Amino acid sequence: MDDKSIYRFTVAKLNGAPISLAGYRNKVLLIVNIASQCGFTPQMQELADLKKEFEDQDLEILTFPSNDFGGQEPLEGDALASFCTNYGNNLTSFAKIRVRGPYAEPVYKFLADKKENGNINSKPRWNFHKYLIDRNGHVADFFYPFTKPSSAKIRKRIQRLLAAEPQK
Repeated sequence: MDDKSIYRFTVAKLNGAPISLAGYRNKVLLIVNIASQCGFTPQMQELADLKKEFEDQDLEILTFPSNDFGGQEPLEGDALASFCTNYGNNLTSFAKIRVRGPYAEPVYKFLADKKENGNINSKPRWNFHKYLIDRNGHVADFFYPFTKPSSAKIRKRIQRLLAAEPQK
């Protein structure tokens, strides 16, 4: 399997069940580390709206709760699941993970280690850091937390990636 592809990773859903990211093959992914007590938390509604805007296309939004920044994700278990589904069921949420440092989940180590194309600062700097993955499972871009999901920059990039055919 392609070492530059996200498809080689398995992650845990909110209920703890493992899921292979290979199941998202040929889809465009927006991966976001989230936190319920963050000043950027209103972006959850924007993420839900973005998913709805592209609902008939191959866009998936994957959210990963994390307590790595300022202790802003104290929720666990049912409370965390309730927060994640509060914005509708169109976002796919995974188990709470570490997204930075030596204990970061392997998928986040992979996302943060994108040094090609001049992207040397792709490590999450705070909650709601966004990674855009193309249909081939490669990191196409990333956006800092202050870039809202509703921004023209993100929406246009998603549209371009959705228009591209996956490589065979």
